[in-house]
Amino acid sequence: MGKKILISQKIPKEAVEIARNNFEVDYNEDENPLPPEELKKRLKDKNGIVCLLTDIMNGEVMDAAPNLEVISNVAVGYDNIDVNAATERKIAVTNTPGVLTDTTADLAWSLIMSVARRIAEADKHMRSGKWKGWGVMQWWGSDVHHATLGILGFGRIGKVVAKRALGFEMKVLYHDAFRAPEEEEKALKATFVSKEILLKESDFVSVHVPLMPETVHIIGENELKMMKPTAFLINTSRGPTVDEKALVKALKNKEIAGAGLDVYEKEPVMEPELADMDNVVVLPHIASASIKTRTRMGTMAAENCVAALKEEIPPACVNPEIYKK
Repeated sequence: MGKKILISQKIPKEAVEIARNNFEVDYNEDENPLPPEELKKRLKDKNGIVCLLTDIMNGEVMDAAPNLEVISNVAVGYDNIDVNAATERKIAVTNTPGVLTDTTADLAWSLIMSVARRIAEADKHMRSGKWKGWGVMQWWGSDVHHATLGILGFGRIGKVVAKRALGFEMKVLYHDAFRAPEEEEKALKATFVSKEILLKESDFVSVHVPLMPETVHIIGENELKMMKPTAFLINTSRGPTVDEKALVKALKNKEIAGAGLDVYEKEPVMEPELADMDNVVVLPHIASASIKTRTRMGTMAAENCVAALKEEIPPACVNPEIYKK
């Protein structure tokens, strides 16, 4: 019997073809995740799965598929997968790093510019027909050029965000669990500081940490109180890195000036009060949503899955230790 792949949700057709050209494919063409019991049922006779971050791949799901060899995530993050459980079962876990770095950094910058210059708010005002003509006292925003950008999490995406800040002649501060090499700091004109100094001195705080137990609510009530009342919070990482209720409170109390959000604690739901705040830009998790990037994410995930089922080490394997003899 040939090996079988489950594609759990609709993905780019190019990715589906890669899987179909190599193995038998069970394809769920719906854009919504399968219910847990349906996911386990369809995974039962599969050797591989190409899944999305909305598919929860825990030990219980894995045990429903005794022949499962690889879980291939169409995302750079893999907090939806219990990697330890997969490793214990000798199941490869793969992701799509690198391919979405620039696109996500672009989106972070879109949010920075939008909240600083009140783009979404002004667009809404213009569309409503309320604008009566130019005036010198209208629509004041905040300058981005020469401001201080604080980057929390200095991995691939954080560094590219810093690179774009060079064009705006910004002062760049960063904090990470690991300090970057000196040559990278010099090239990006980035200064390593404590989390506290970053929060206190930055005009824009952009979050780029991976989601793990240590980063849940890395921005909470205390952190928001440290920020300037003129500062903006940007989050394009994962929703639970920011305490959303604390953020709403900080915005209502004018402890910070505004926020730009692409991710939320309980997606697809956000704190209802955010929807009514003019100083907040909210997006539906679109950081990697360019045609080129999303297509490449899908094809890379399919390639990872196919490689693993051909008994090769996948190009982007999160737990390569399972291949050690």
